[in-house]
Amino acid sequence: MKLVIHGKNIEITDAIREYVHQKIEKAVSHFQNITNEVDVHLSVARNPRINPKQAAEVTIFANGSVIRAEESSENLYASIDLVADKISRQLRKYKERRIDKKTQALPTTDVVVPEPVVADLIGDRTPELPQEVVRTKYFSMPPMTVAEALEQLQLVGHDFYMFHNAETGEINVIYERNHGGYGVIQPRNNNGHTNGKNGKTHHVVMPEKSHSK
Repeated sequence: MKLVIHGKNIEITDAIREYVHQKIEKAVSHFQNITNEVDVHLSVARNPRINPKQAAEVTIFANGSVIRAEESSENLYASIDLVADKISRQLRKYKERRIDKKTQALPTTDVVVPEPVVADLIGDRTPELPQEVVRTKYFSMPPMTVAEALEQLQLVGHDFYMFHNAETGEINVIYERNHGGYGVIQPRNNNGHTNGKNGKTHHVVMPEKSHSK
């Protein structure tokens, strides 16, 4: 298993490196057969208005899937402890889903319903852009279905996920809607139609999510 440690506004000392290896390797010890690479990003916020200031982010590449967890506190070692526990829970959920897929069919309550293209995605919120690009991420985008993209969204812990739609061949974004459920954003040609088969975006309706950590 490959473990890579990055730091931002912080020197990765031997003590920190040893602590990360100890905690993260223990967290993924039962999942090494599905874990290809572990990326650890440690950072300290220079902005005094940001509290807590010290963050630990772990990204795991497991058999083509990406599993991510992030925690922050006022102490870097505490943040590493928290993120190690969280990534272990995420890996357990991922492994359980893989087992479920092999032993039973997809739940019948998972329904993809066509819905007209939403003209306004932000509603009454005011869009705000950062002053500068502070971080760039690169990741592979193998073709996947909407259902598979939804699983990835839940694993990485974000409110949106960009993916290569296996059905249309286009780059889509699946996102968590404010009023429940999930939506899929598809590219639209100049003639006003999407590039999908039905010329529609999709609203993904899922069973109620568990918020247990």
